[in-house]
Formats: sequence, structure tokens, C-alpha cells
Amino acid sequence: MFIGILFLGTLAISRFSPKIGIPAILGVLLLGLSINVSSLDITHAQAANFQMLGLALLLFYAGLKTDLAAIRGFFEYGIMLAVGGVVISSLLLGGMIWLVGSPYASTISMGRIEAIPLGAAMLVAACLGSTDAGATLSVLRSVRRKVPMRLQHLLEFESSVNDPSALLFYGLVVGIFVSAGAAAGTYSLESTVLTQVKIFLQQIGIGLMVGFVFGYMARFVINYLVEDRAQLLVVAVSIAFVVYGVTTLLGGSGFIAIYVNGLFLTNTVYRSPEINHITIQEVLLPFNTMTEIAIFLVFGLLVYPPDLIDALPIGILAALGLMLVARPISVLIFQPFSPFSIKESLLVSWCGLRGAVPLALAHDLSLAIPRIRGIDQSIVAELSQNAQSIIFIVVVINLFVQGMSLPYLARFLGLVPSSSARPELIS
Repeated sequence: MFIGILFLGTLAISRFSPKIGIPAILGVLLLGLSINVSSLDITHAQAANFQMLGLALLLFYAGLKTDLAAIRGFFEYGIMLAVGGVVISSLLLGGMIWLVGSPYASTISMGRIEAIPLGAAMLVAACLGSTDAGATLSVLRSVRRKVPMRLQHLLEFESSVNDPSALLFYGLVVGIFVSAGAAAGTYSLESTVLTQVKIFLQQIGIGLMVGFVFGYMARFVINYLVEDRAQLLVVAVSIAFVVYGVTTLLGGSGFIAIYVNGLFLTNTVYRSPEINHITIQEVLLPFNTMTEIAIFLVFGLLVYPPDLIDALPIGILAALGLMLVARPISVLIFQPFSPFSIKESLLVSWCGLRGAVPLALAHDLSLAIPRIRGIDQSIVAELSQNAQSIIFIVVVINLFVQGMSLPYLARFLGLVPSSSARPELIS
């Protein structure tokens, strides 16, 4: 009964939040914040497992939403933005968090913590590297008549592709700082970095290979085993689980594989004209929406409001640094390769909303921080809590400020939309 009422509440919030100019998922996040997790009788570990499972499904749907025909002409630039932008913005944000949390910034503290270790700062920044496809598409609904369709396609593509790239970069950062701590006195930092880069490349290679191989197998299953549209949801979710599980067992990135599998399925031809990538998207859309809502709701449930107080100053500064420095630089640095005008690039730099991926990674972050090289074990518990609080604060401020201001920025820049348009599928 409680869960049913809770989801009806999220439906009401999703209905009325856009009317006041904020993304619906921000309202869902705040709803979860107002309710104590004990009401659902779940543990943080159970919630974290659910969030990672939901994240895999979101990446599968993100792959299904990536129409290569729609991004023809700026595919290479989109890849630069989605991959290079994640790395640059994460490095810049990590450096800012570390500097703000250094002993020299004596006016800012987080409880008993006088300085944030570099490894913890980089891990927090890596968690915040990905823009959120659901939040981006939700906000684009309010400005789609003011933004050229090609620019909307770029934002959709970037917010989809940078999810797996951000997850891989986060894994690389974890490997460098955590493995170095575990191997202190045995290996040099340089050899540890080299080892983690090899693992990083291995995960990408296996993920790509399994994603493509199972893409052909999935097409065969859909062509010869699916008889009607009603079976597509079960088949698609089953394929996603199998791809993720097999890739993980082989030592690859399940997130890369599941994204590539969705990308393959949406850019292939099927035997039946009634069953194709469009119908797969339509069938999965409600399931994807519920999954995303649940991730935001569960994370809000896990946050205890008084725990946010110590991290509030750094959280606010991190949010401002991300929106005003890290994200704009990560976009404008690729302007020489961009087919878009400087005004359009400014809109892209402001449309970098954070959401499900940072929230889903927050619990894994709390497990990685205690194993950072050279960390003071007396501050581990508080630092882990504050790191999660920083992520929550940044996501809330980011969604609220950019979500409300994006329509006004589009109007101020005077962007003229193209006359052609295609039907939108909003995740």
C-alpha cells in the first residue's frame, strides 16, 4: 500500500513539476528526501543493488534511443563531447573540490574533516561526470520549439553516450586510487596506473565485442521467436540481463556491452514491419520511466537531511564549479571541431544536467573511499557520508538551476529551430 501511494505521489509530481519549470525527477528526488528509509524496511546495500540494476536497464534504453541516422554530420563531434567532455569536466571538478576542501580553505570544513584527499575528490567528480538523458530530454520538452532539431539530437546523443564513458572513467579512477592504496609498498604508482589502463581497455574491448555479438543474437531472437508486440518487453529485458551478466563474467564492462547491444538493435532491420526498434522503444518506455523514477526515489529515501549540513558549503561550490567552469570548458574546448555556432555551444554547455548515474554510483563511492591510498581511517566514515551528500547537493542544485533557466537562456540566445522535426520519445 505504501509503495503504491508513493508511486502515485511521483506521478502527481511528474505532472505538475514541469508547470513550475523544474524537471519532474527533481520533484521525485525531493519526495524521497522527505520520507524516512525505514518506512520501506530496506537496507542501503539492497537499494544500491537495485540502483545498479536499474542503471543497466537505463543504459540499454539509452542505446535504443541513439539513432545514428539522426546524428549524421556531427557523429565525431558528439563522440568527442560525450567522451572527452566527461574526462575534462571530471578532472576540472575534482581539482576544484580538492582545492576547496584543502587545509588552506580554512573557512570551509566538513565536520571533523579539515581536508579532502585528492583521491576522494576525484572519485566524487568522476561520479558526477555523466549528464542525465532523462533529465535532459525532460527539460528539452519545454524548449523544443526554441532549439534547432539538430541541436536536440546532439544533446540526446551526448547524454546517452556519456553514460557508459562516465562509468568507465569512474572505474579507471577507482582502480588508480584504490588499487594504489591496496598495493602500497609493492608497486609504484606508475605501474598501478598502467595496470588500470590495461584493465580499462580490456573492459571496453570485451564490452564492445559481447555487445555486438549478442546484438546479432538478439536480432535473431526478435525475428524468429517474437510473434507479437506483447512479448517484446520480456524479450528485451531478458536480452539486457543476459548481455550484462555474460560480459561481467568475462571481465568486461557490462554497461558498455548493454549500451552497444541497444545501439545495435535500434540501427538494424527486422523481418517483421510491425516489430522494429521503434516498437521496442515504445514498449520499454514506461518500464524505463518507472526505473528512472525509482532510482531517484530510492536515493532520496536513503538521504537523511541533517547529514547534508556539513557538506552543504562544498556541495554548493562544487555545483557552481560544475555549471560555470567545468561543464562550459569541457564543451567549448571542442568548439574548433563543432559544426554548431558558439550560441548553440553555449546552450549545450548549460544543458548538462546530472541525475541517475551519479546517484546510482554514490553507494559504490562510499565503499571505495575507505580503501583510498594513504587515507586517515579516523575520518573515513564521515568522509564517505559527506561525499554522498556532495553528490546529492550537486544533483539537486544542478537540476533546479539549469532546469529552470534553460528556457530563458534559449530565448536569450535567439536560437531558431529548423522546420523539420521527428516525433520525440521522452524517457
